[in-house]
Amino acid sequence: MPVDLSETLVIGISATALFDLSEADNIFREKVKHDPDTAMEEYREYMLQNESEPLNDGTGMPIVDALLRLNKHQKDGEPPIVDVVVMSRNSPETGYRVISEIRRRKLKITRFAFTAGESNIEYLDGFYVDLFLTTSENDAQRVIDSNVCAAAIVKEPPTTNGNLSEDQVRFAFDADAVIFSEESEIVNQTDGLDAFYENEDTEQDVPLKEGPHAKLLLKLSKLKDRLPGRKEYSPVKLAIFTARNSPAEMRVIKTLRKWEVYVDMVFFLGGLQKSKFLKVFKPHIFFDDQDSHLDPASIDVPCAKVLYPSHSPLKKIIQDKKG
Repeated sequence: MPVDLSETLVIGISATALFDLSEADNIFREKVKHDPDTAMEEYREYMLQNESEPLNDGTGMPIVDALLRLNKHQKDGEPPIVDVVVMSRNSPETGYRVISEIRRRKLKITRFAFTAGESNIEYLDGFYVDLFLTTSENDAQRVIDSNVCAAAIVKEPPTTNGNLSEDQVRFAFDADAVIFSEESEIVNQTDGLDAFYENEDTEQDVPLKEGPHAKLLLKLSKLKDRLPGRKEYSPVKLAIFTARNSPAEMRVIKTLRKWEVYVDMVFFLGGLQKSKFLKVFKPHIFFDDQDSHLDPASIDVPCAKVLYPSHSPLKKIIQDKKG
């Protein structure tokens, strides 16, 4: 009988987001520039020669490791709480090193897709993926445009030791263009901050539309119901860090109520630097759409960028402003 993972939080992650494969990737990219005919052969040789060497953590490892620990709360006869599938453009041969490292670490990952250079995005739906983490901008863009699931490009791993919690899984999200649609931010970008505040205050009883990570937030909120204890004490902690402040805050709270989503924390920062607050919160991953927030935060915490859809008006507005 086919396995049904519709009630399971499923994370799809590229091998390069899970592990630090930058050295092998750089060898391939440099070879492609100078001798594309032999690039794959040289990459294969490198992977085979080093397949017994341990791999360092990629940016996605902390969130994967923490989520998999939630399965200790799985009840008999129920589907797993979390499932992780590694999506790789490696061939099964060169992917051997990835599987070996997963086994060495005793990570409870059992599903893989090795597609030997071909796209694996089309298989996300078959794996029930709710969130896809990758180092490829092209792959992330295709997922965002298809709306099959949430997606983000991971930044480089943090350079500091964040001492992340082993008892909790801590998610941090930006609000506009991530959890919520980009419509309000378009007002800000085109008409200015005063118009944005007036619009949000006037429309505070009108729920914000869903953004690219709204369904992921909804799934995480439902996940809390499968875990022991009251929501306030759940091992899954959800936080929103937004540049909004009063009088633009009420619409966020009322929208979350309308969605029936319980979020543990919301920080209305009014333009303050998010990185200082994230360093204290210590999320296993932080999602934002702007590099100006992600780059300083990524020094201390795992970060991932949420792209705008290709047809996004906000994307065009920002590109035009940059010239």
